[in-house]
Amino acid sequence: MSSSVQSIIAAGSSGIVVDIECHLSNNLPNIVIVGFANKAVDEAKERLRGAFADSHIELPRKRITVNLAPADIPKADSGFDLAIAAAILLASEQVPPIFDSHQAFIGELGLDGSTRAIRGIIGKLLLGRSRGITTFFIPRANVRQAQLVPKITIIAVDSLQSLYNHCHGSPRLKSINTGDGLFEASYKPANDGVQLSEVVGQAQAKRALIIAASGGHNVFFTGPPGTGKSMLAKALPSIMPPLNHEEVLEITHLHSLASHDYEQIVQVRPFRAPHHSASHVAVIGGGLSLRPGEISLAHRGVLFFDELPEFSRQTLEALRQPLEDRVISIARAKETADFPADFILVATANPCPCGYYGTSGTCRCLPQQILKYRQKLSGPILDRIDLFGDITEVNHEKLLSQGLDVESDNDIRQTIASARQIQAKRYQQLSKLNADMTNADIKHFAQLEVTASSLLNSAASRLNISARSYMRTIKVARTIADLETSATITSAHISEALAYRGQTYKD
Repeated sequence: MSSSVQSIIAAGSSGIVVDIECHLSNNLPNIVIVGFANKAVDEAKERLRGAFADSHIELPRKRITVNLAPADIPKADSGFDLAIAAAILLASEQVPPIFDSHQAFIGELGLDGSTRAIRGIIGKLLLGRSRGITTFFIPRANVRQAQLVPKITIIAVDSLQSLYNHCHGSPRLKSINTGDGLFEASYKPANDGVQLSEVVGQAQAKRALIIAASGGHNVFFTGPPGTGKSMLAKALPSIMPPLNHEEVLEITHLHSLASHDYEQIVQVRPFRAPHHSASHVAVIGGGLSLRPGEISLAHRGVLFFDELPEFSRQTLEALRQPLEDRVISIARAKETADFPADFILVATANPCPCGYYGTSGTCRCLPQQILKYRQKLSGPILDRIDLFGDITEVNHEKLLSQGLDVESDNDIRQTIASARQIQAKRYQQLSKLNADMTNADIKHFAQLEVTASSLLNSAASRLNISARSYMRTIKVARTIADLETSATITSAHISEALAYRGQTYKD
């Protein structure tokens, strides 16, 4: 007797629909799993034996052959347990054939027959929905995440016994129609950390952060130690708008692929700050199972590189693609995966190895040491940064005199939210910002006044900026104009955008 049900395996940021075929034959009792399965999948045999025994369901005393098709694709997922159990029940005719091609089973079984949450459930549901699957049997622990996915039906399975009873109609498991997707109104902006008003002075740097948060632009702060560069970076998430439904879906899925708490919903914008000793794979992504790295975990949030020149050159150069395309492609011999990486990069650096060149402190660095330190950052990387800011020393007397201005922070958040609403209306996309404009978008939406265009062309010639920097300057100017609710880009907007080009660190 044979049977077949469907399941889904994670592959990069999406997945593959797998047919779980089961065949029973009158040979020595055994369970054999074929179809390029790894050890985690092959060990399902022992989990199934325990689950059937503790659920008081008969495991056929036959040779049970389970095939995971297509057989030439590697399978490395514990989420096949529930599907294999359903296929065995069907093949042994212990349950009626009530399942069809529009249903899929995803879940891991414990030895006691209970279901356990699995990794990457959102990506699997989205992939299944795109392939015509409308109903998903999943562990109850994954239901909260799964309800974010719109236009599907979820059936929460507590145990193998509950699935067995559902097939016999006593009692039936409850179906959950997600509709437009569950989006909890309690989601709030990430404003429980450092507030922008806590930073004393640094008016230009604060203005750069406001522009960055409004248009999604990358920022690079340079200055001596202890002047507030890291504090400014940590304050950026506090002025960014709360996540919308689409962003929650994307971020939760990525964190589910990489985090140990893969059944949780990510409610605030990510702030990732990897140490410069982090490995290339940890930052970029990859590994044996091709999981997202820090740049993807910072998707729709902030990626903070403190002391940028201290990171390895291999890691820095790998940032070229995500900073330009907002996606990272990881290619290996066995498979290739694309992970989204749409983040705001905030980087910091000292003016020299000791940190006191050009300040009131005493710099003991030799000229060649300073040159070598700055040459760690290549031109193509610096060219992809929109806003450069010099952080100056703060008068000590002001450090304790300035209080927390909550009202000012709220006003800044409202201004940034209004600028983002203008962009959402312009591009007809909730999450597309000015930093994501293509060349065609710039020609259509930039709307430079004649004087502004003339000023930009003149400055570009004098400053010898690249074509990429030229276009990025227009993007920044468009964001500045949006902050002032200006329909066109004026010469004042271009002047401010050019002021952030930051030639000092490049020289």
